Amino acid sequence: MARATNPSSSATPAKWTPSSIRTGLIARKRGMTAIWDNHGARVPVTVLQLENCQVTKNIVHVRPDRTEYHAVQLGASDRPKRTTTHQMRGHFRKAHVKPKYIVKEFPITSDAHVPVGTTLSAIHFVPGQFVDVIANSIGKGFQGTMKRWNFKGLRASHGVSVSHRSAGATGQHQDPGRVWPGKKMAGRLGGERITVQNLPVVRVDTALDLIFVKGAVPGVDDAHVLIRDAKKKMLCLANANQAKGLYEDVLPKGVDDLPFPAGTKEMVQSLPPVIEAPSKRSSPFIPRE
Repeated sequence: MARATNPSSSATPAKWTPSSIRTGLIARKRGMTAIWDNHGARVPVTVLQLENCQVTKNIVHVRPDRTEYHAVQLGASDRPKRTTTHQMRGHFRKAHVKPKYIVKEFPITSDAHVPVGTTLSAIHFVPGQFVDVIANSIGKGFQGTMKRWNFKGLRASHGVSVSHRSAGATGQHQDPGRVWPGKKMAGRLGGERITVQNLPVVRVDTALDLIFVKGAVPGVDDAHVLIRDAKKKMLCLANANQAKGLYEDVLPKGVDDLPFPAGTKEMVQSLPPVIEAPSKRSSPFIPRE
C-alpha cells in the first residue's frame, strides 16, 4: 500500500540529526573547470547546475512486514506541455508544477518530507560537506580486453603474429569444455549507472544555482545527475561519532548544520550569492620543518 503525503509548510522547522536522511537533488553536469582555494592551490571542480528542481510527490509505502518506505519525488528541467504525455500532465498539474524532463525519487527518513511544489536550491548542500553523485557513464562502444579490463596483452615483439592486443586463451580443458560465465572478454564499455562517492562541495552559487564539487563526475556535459549526501563520509560517520559521543565530529570540519528538511529558494534571500568552503589543508607553498 502506498499513499502520498504533503506535510504542512507552517509546521515548526525540524532540525537535522545524524539519523536523518535528506532528499537529494537533480542537476545537470555543465563541465569541468578549476578554482583556487584560499592558499592559492588549484582545485579541479565539476560544475553542476539546478534547473527548477521541484518536489512533485511525497511517497509513503507500507511493506508486507509493516515497515514503512518514505521517499521524496523530484522533477527537474521544465519541458513544453505539448511534448508531455497526458498521464504526466495530470501528475504535474496535481503538484502545481510545470512539466519536467526528468522525475526521480530519493529515499528519506519519515522526518524529511518536503511540501509538494517546493523549489529546491543549491544551498541544500553546504560547502565543506561530502556528496555522492550518480549518473550514466560515457558510452564507449564495443571495446577489446585491454581497454575494457586493463589486460596486459600479448608480446609486442617476438613470437606473436598480429595478435598483440588479443585476449589470449579463454577456454578450459576438455573438462569442463566451456567458457565460464562472467569471463572477462571484449564487449560494450561504459553507458552504465555509476556512483562516485565522497566528493567534497567546495563552492555554492545561490544566484545561478551552481554546485562546485571537487573531482570528476560521470557522464557527458549537460546530462542529468543525481546528488545526495555521502553515505560513508556523512551519514555513516555521523551515526558512528554520535554513538561514541564525539559530537564535534558529527559533521565535517567547517560545517555547523545542514538545511533540513531541504534547502529552498526562500533560504537564499538571507544568504550571500556565493559561499565557498575554506581549505581543509595547510598551504602547499610553505616549506615544512
